[in-house]
Amino acid sequence: MNFQNVRFEASYGLFSQIPPCEMPEFAFSGRSNVGKSSLINKLFNRKQLARVSAMPGKTTTINFFRLEDVRFADLPGYGYAKVSKKEKARWSGLIGDYLASDRDIALVFQLIDMRHPPTKDDLTMIEYLVECEMPFAIVLTKMDKLTRREQAQRLAAFQTELPYADQLTILPVSSETGEGMEAIREIIEELSCREEGLDLEEKSGPDASAANGDPDMEEAIRLFRESVRSGQMEEEQQEKLPIRQRKKGEACL
Repeated sequence: MNFQNVRFEASYGLFSQIPPCEMPEFAFSGRSNVGKSSLINKLFNRKQLARVSAMPGKTTTINFFRLEDVRFADLPGYGYAKVSKKEKARWSGLIGDYLASDRDIALVFQLIDMRHPPTKDDLTMIEYLVECEMPFAIVLTKMDKLTRREQAQRLAAFQTELPYADQLTILPVSSETGEGMEAIREIIEELSCREEGLDLEEKSGPDASAANGDPDMEEAIRLFRESVRSGQMEEEQQEKLPIRQRKKGEACL
């Protein structure tokens, strides 16, 4: 999968405008200014694919990108205070409708700033994803802003700050250095191949590697791939909380 071949498709401000789902979709979720646009640009090695702004709340629509037979959805950032209640309700409804729909969402990448504990909205989103039985992985952004020692301290802290942390796939990344991006790419390829009924080695070759020789990252990816293949990830998420079906359009934040 050549990630640089991704292309922008369209933006939608209302869920009713979004065409029916025709292929697996990967969604990027996170609070405003968490670095979603920067991550998307680095992930696909395209500087201007997603608009980067210093002003939080810039993304007010769901932006779709396509790569081969896979789509990527950049969801509006949540938690920005300087927005009207009406606009917040629209964003929340848009995100809620998308996640609660019957679209083929292969995985949600839930972004959290590694430098700080998860916000109340971050925790609400994680609970929502669990309740909806939505497969997701935690992506910790801005790791380059911390020293290695500080990174280790924050990773340890997340074990108590995040619910079900011992059951989650947690990926520290940097949109500046590119560290951790290959791990995300391998997960996307793994799940894309699963949808197509292929083995990753059939598509990418036996030497495909996402960890650049990092033993910890290799082990995390190995465990993730095993959980995907065995269905363990879905089973564990079903055990975390009693399932409550959320109605279409109900606010998730």
